[in-house]
Amino acid sequence: MAIPKIEELLDLTHTLAAPLFVGKRYPWEILPLLKDFIRELGATLPREEYDEIAPEVWAHKTAKIAPTALIAGPTVIGASTEVRHCAFIRGSALVGENCVVGNSTEVKNAVIFDNVQVPHYNYVGDSILGFRSHMGAGVVASNFRSDKGNVGVRDGNEKIETGMRKLGAILGDGVDVGCNSVLCPGSVVGRDTIVYPLSRVRGSIPEKSILKGDGSIVPRKI
Repeated sequence: MAIPKIEELLDLTHTLAAPLFVGKRYPWEILPLLKDFIRELGATLPREEYDEIAPEVWAHKTAKIAPTALIAGPTVIGASTEVRHCAFIRGSALVGENCVVGNSTEVKNAVIFDNVQVPHYNYVGDSILGFRSHMGAGVVASNFRSDKGNVGVRDGNEKIETGMRKLGAILGDGVDVGCNSVLCPGSVVGRDTIVYPLSRVRGSIPEKSILKGDGSIVPRKI
């Protein structure tokens, strides 16, 4: 196995961030560039479709945002997305269409593709969540090592040094992560993989797999 590249993980037709991925090899390479990209993107969004609801916070007119949600810029929220009560979007967030950012969910420096659900008590920091991916209640994308060192991405004996002190998880399209799981810093989960509840995810998990609670990985029959 090898650590998957952008085209092996993500359908870029389902995010406004697609231009940012051009010329990059691995998804996390875009994260340091995200803030400036969102600012430039927000200034070009059609005003007949998007409102600037706060400084550098652009929300599609069909988005539903609870009055108790706190959203800092720069942030873009796509069409028909629901941001529920007490969600905290800290900025540098690009949230796609038909998404759910749920109660007490925290998001920062992240790309959330279309049709993604992070509906209950989730933390999504310095992460990329692919099309139709889902985090069950309480799933945390941990983005900072306990020893405060730079985050690397591993697959067996292969390791890529990212040079980043903060890097959460990369979820490929269609990934489903079960409740109360922890995605360790630098986790990469391949397309259409299921992670059982209460799992600890480390390194790179192959596409179309099932990661069981005991850490074993088996092929998923699709």
